[in-house]
Amino acid sequence: MNVFLLYLLLLKATLTSFSGLASLPMVRDDFVVERHLLTDRQLNTAVVAGRTGPGPNGLYIVSVGYFVAGLPGAASGLLAVMTPAFLVLPLMRWVGARAGTARIRSAIRAVVLASAGLLLSASLPLAHDAITGRVPLMIVLISFVVLSFTRVDSAWVMLSSAAAGLMMKLAG
Repeated sequence: MNVFLLYLLLLKATLTSFSGLASLPMVRDDFVVERHLLTDRQLNTAVVAGRTGPGPNGLYIVSVGYFVAGLPGAASGLLAVMTPAFLVLPLMRWVGARAGTARIRSAIRAVVLASAGLLLSASLPLAHDAITGRVPLMIVLISFVVLSFTRVDSAWVMLSSAAAGLMMKLAG
């Protein structure tokens, strides 16, 4: 794939999201569904690689670029992640001057709700690919309950889930 086109596709995804994983539906549609450059498994791996290291959640874009085009793809992914940071200051100044208007507040709410729906629609196929049996399903359900109804830090849930998965893998 052309590295410049890869940059533009990844930039489109980062520009249209408010948080790191909000770009996931667009990335999945562009690279898995439309162009067949990635599989759901590779996209899952890219998300895990981006979420494992420190930094913003959107760094999985660099891994997506790497999976598609190697090191030049990773460089275009990094540039796509960095570009919005250079555009946000003038945009915030423009929006800040108009933030009191009801239209701007309504537009922001609508975009956030649309992003939540898109994120859910992209997450379901990825979850279907990642949950391969009863043990992963139980880990997901228990993690969901613990994170939703307790104040346990998510790092402990991730470590416990990894340990449970490892023990089941070694036992089976």
